[in-house]
Amino acid sequence: MRAPRRRAEPAPDDGPIEEYVAALAVALHGPARVRARMVGDIRDGLVDTADAYAQEGMPPRDAAREAVRDFGPVGEIAASCQRELTVVQARHTARVVALTVPLLLACWYAIRAADPGLPPAAHLLGLQLAAVAATAAVFSSATLVVTGSLARRLPTPSRLPLAVAWTGTAAAVAAALATVTFAVTALFTADWTLLVLAGALAAAAHATIASSARACRRCAHLPVPEPNARS
Repeated sequence: MRAPRRRAEPAPDDGPIEEYVAALAVALHGPARVRARMVGDIRDGLVDTADAYAQEGMPPRDAAREAVRDFGPVGEIAASCQRELTVVQARHTARVVALTVPLLLACWYAIRAADPGLPPAAHLLGLQLAAVAATAAVFSSATLVVTGSLARRLPTPSRLPLAVAWTGTAAAVAAALATVTFAVTALFTADWTLLVLAGALAAAAHATIASSARACRRCAHLPVPEPNARS
């Protein structure tokens, strides 16, 4: 039976590191996967630093505390990380709007083509929905460009995430109105199958967009440093 391998130097005590990482995870808001990867990378860096101190002869717990002290206060690190998370969340919301809203518009025009004799109120609400949806889709697509390829050359505007959040909110309201419109219109037409399916799709779109927009608003209201600010 092979004996367990021993370390040449004592391993650092992870207690202070785990406390630091836990506090950082609570302070950060944004897409779960990106946040978890970011916190994991920071934890790995702290462990490596603490391990280096331990190999120099420092007591394990002192090595972990020194690594945490070198890294900086949780508040400063969280503020620095939050800007990236906020941009990622804004991109996520913009992507949801850009992909979902045109699908709702396609459903509406398909319904109009299948049944031209819809009530006038349904036509009017459909036009308003189209205006809101088109504006939201165009703005969201532009956001993906600004925070994507152009982000390497130009800084992301600090107000952009909040603008994306409210654009997503407007799109969510439009999706909710579309749900009601499809449901009510189905009562006045014999061919209601397409309307029911479109209503279910609009309800799902509303839930998805509203959730992402709410998360984006929360991130956008958190204090973050300017990209060119000096520490």
